[in-house]
Amino acid sequence: MAGRLVRAVCAVVAALVAVVLGSAGWVAYATAGKVYDVDDAPDAPVAIVLGAQVRDGKPMRFLSGRLDTAIALMAAGKIKAILVSGDADGNSGNEIQAMTDYLIEHGIDPAVIIGDDHGIDTYDTCARAKETFGVERGLIISQPLHVSRAVALCEDMDLDVDGVTAECVDCNTLAVVRNYARELLARPKAVLDLWSGRDPVVVSPPVDSLANITNR
Repeated sequence: MAGRLVRAVCAVVAALVAVVLGSAGWVAYATAGKVYDVDDAPDAPVAIVLGAQVRDGKPMRFLSGRLDTAIALMAAGKIKAILVSGDADGNSGNEIQAMTDYLIEHGIDPAVIIGDDHGIDTYDTCARAKETFGVERGLIISQPLHVSRAVALCEDMDLDVDGVTAECVDCNTLAVVRNYARELLARPKAVLDLWSGRDPVVVSPPVDSLANITNR
């Protein structure tokens, strides 16, 4: 009896490992040659900044790293607009307001910032960028492991994006390990989301606010 239980547990663990590794392999294959640093990134009409935790209305280190990358892309003349996408009603606070305030405080013209309050997760961000905001071509910004998954998701939705890696300055080792572990576990969910073809949690009618900026 005990031996059968051990074998069953081992089989379940082996299956879970296979799913995680398989989804990681899919991400690596789908994003080969499509992730850059700021200096090498191609031009695009818009950069999409993926939301993350905030504290007391301020971006925490992972998120501030992504925003700094968007600022650098704008300074280099590689983008015309910034789409900040996250959860305006997140557990840690309003990610969109925190991101917008940070960009403005660092010299970005508020007229080129568009906020998506309903980018609940990376899948929803990609779907809404295409269907609600009309993005056809863009750059998407996050830390290295996450940005690869973001590119893979967007590309599978026929949204032409390249990834741009963000740093996490002064992040402690525990936070980095925790986020990398979370990211590896998020990849199987990404595969399931794509297979399901689900709608984003919030479906909004198309708007032309982003096109009005990028078509100037």
